[in-house]
Amino acid sequence: MNAEIRPVKTAAEIGLADLFAAACKELPGSGAIEAIRREAFDRFAARGLPHSRVEAWKYTDLRRLVRDAKPLAPRPDAQAKAAAGAAGTALAGLEFRRLTIVDGAFVPELSDLADLEPGVSIGAMIEALDADDTRVALDAGLAADDIAVALNTAFAADGVIIAVDPDVVVERPIQLAFVTTAGTPSATFTRSSLDLGSGAAITLVETHEGPDQSDYQTNTALRLVVGDRAQLDHIKVTSEGAAALHIATLLAEIGAGATYREFGFTIGGAVVRNQLFLRLVGEGTEVSVHQASLLAGRQHADATLTVDHAAAGSRSREVFKAVVDDEARAVFQGRITVQPGAQQTDARMMARALLLSDEAVANCKPELEIFADDVQCGHGTTTGALDDQLKFYLMARGIPEMQAEALLIEAFVGEVIDAIAREDLREALSQTMRDWLKARD
Repeated sequence: MNAEIRPVKTAAEIGLADLFAAACKELPGSGAIEAIRREAFDRFAARGLPHSRVEAWKYTDLRRLVRDAKPLAPRPDAQAKAAAGAAGTALAGLEFRRLTIVDGAFVPELSDLADLEPGVSIGAMIEALDADDTRVALDAGLAADDIAVALNTAFAADGVIIAVDPDVVVERPIQLAFVTTAGTPSATFTRSSLDLGSGAAITLVETHEGPDQSDYQTNTALRLVVGDRAQLDHIKVTSEGAAALHIATLLAEIGAGATYREFGFTIGGAVVRNQLFLRLVGEGTEVSVHQASLLAGRQHADATLTVDHAAAGSRSREVFKAVVDDEARAVFQGRITVQPGAQQTDARMMARALLLSDEAVANCKPELEIFADDVQCGHGTTTGALDDQLKFYLMARGIPEMQAEALLIEAFVGEVIDAIAREDLREALSQTMRDWLKARD
């Protein structure tokens, strides 16, 4: 007789099951939304947290890293809103339309909703969920099997919905400012979406921050639908607290002739995974993805990317750079897929890691999956220490050692930051990089 083998559930997996059982009826939505939640949680329950034997999570073993399930963060009270209103961000002072999400809840009174441009609408995700609007259910697409997405679908309680009508050019960037204020361990699950009409244009900035003293968990998802000939610049800055776990999923469907530019900047959080699933569904689409990570201590940052070229004549460029100090670890996993019929695809991917200590680690795994024959695709990766000859050259001209290293690091990361179209954003993030280098001194 064959014995049935069942994996032993971890304390975190058991805790998540108990949490969902207690919270399911209290989460926004009923009927169709509740059914979607239950189906998503069943997918998680059947497989558990991803671990190193799951290829997509090979270097970020959540089964080991997540020791327990934090209680869901309560909706913010007056004290939490006051703390969030006073919070600073890496982009403080820039002239953006700020939409504030506090402890997982959209807070209109802390958001700039006055004088919206004609053709732009902004709403709270909780209202759509309460109305059982299934259109806001996360379109799994390429991430249908991802457990982080399943958990987000099961628990998501709020976020921001943005819609831009066709041919509307939004001059003022919109910032999604996610702020965690809880001083005790907690978890937030947020979902936001942007629907960009054909021929429209916008810059969307996303920031995440929280206290260093709190052991909190964030699972956030953002869905982007970019219409034909539209233009979207998305900039994400992850500066979570020193003990935070941050799991983020971005799903983008990009139409014909559209231009999509993505920039990610990670400097905070104990464990961070930014996973992007991009699908190019129209001809002549242009996509560029640039990310930079500055890591120290025992930080772990994972950048995982899937680019699916599903139509002919599209072009993509991906550049990832990581600076890794102390005992930190940087992970890059990237896959370019060219579907049958997506002829004349032009795709390039590069990952580079700069190790500043003997204990620093970088794992890079680029992949190509090509089902067409008229394409130009390539990938590469390099990992190494600072160039001793360049460092000596600077020191021989009277520059102190740490300053010489800082100049070389700044040049290494600056190449990625220069890909940002807006000058004010470039300068703000360059200053953030310089502050990180000063702290290293």
